[in-house]
Amino acid sequence: MATMKRGANASLTREIPDLTGVVLGVRVDAGSETVLIDNLVVAAILCDAGKKALSDDHFVFFNQLATPDLSVHQLEQALGPDLDQIEIDLGGVPEPVARIVVVLYVNEGSGRNRTLGRLRRCEIRVLNLSGGLELVRSENLAEGLGVETGLALGEVYRYQKEWKFRVLGDGYADGIMGLARDYGVGL
Repeated sequence: MATMKRGANASLTREIPDLTGVVLGVRVDAGSETVLIDNLVVAAILCDAGKKALSDDHFVFFNQLATPDLSVHQLEQALGPDLDQIEIDLGGVPEPVARIVVVLYVNEGSGRNRTLGRLRRCEIRVLNLSGGLELVRSENLAEGLGVETGLALGEVYRYQKEWKFRVLGDGYADGIMGLARDYGVGL
């Protein structure tokens, strides 16, 4: 297992040619801030080459657990210590999808003085769907966060004929609204 810094990327299918699917797990530690944990939302946005969502149906979160083609879905119950998990069938992802961005945001965060800066740890990890072996994980993305209520964690993206993973760690003080604006999701 490799730990990756913000901006780092790793080849997935070149290194593991028979890789057919991955699970993206999000782990957080907020210490005693249980109210914050209860209000965290993990979501996936399926984007085109211009980094915009294909449609609002390509925003996977607690109210829409899967894409129309079922290639990306949020597990109803995360396995292990992850807060949430997103499963991706790499072969089933439609061709117009260039990247799948995983985001974390505080639901109603700005109005209740809850921020991601209160997190002690926040990591995204990539597991092989077949067997659950952890392939890579991000560094602690909570470090350096302050007033942010939204965070683009990482992305699985196409590069030529392979799938890769990149750690993002981009924070948003305007939470889901900023994420929706940048990735073209209508709320």
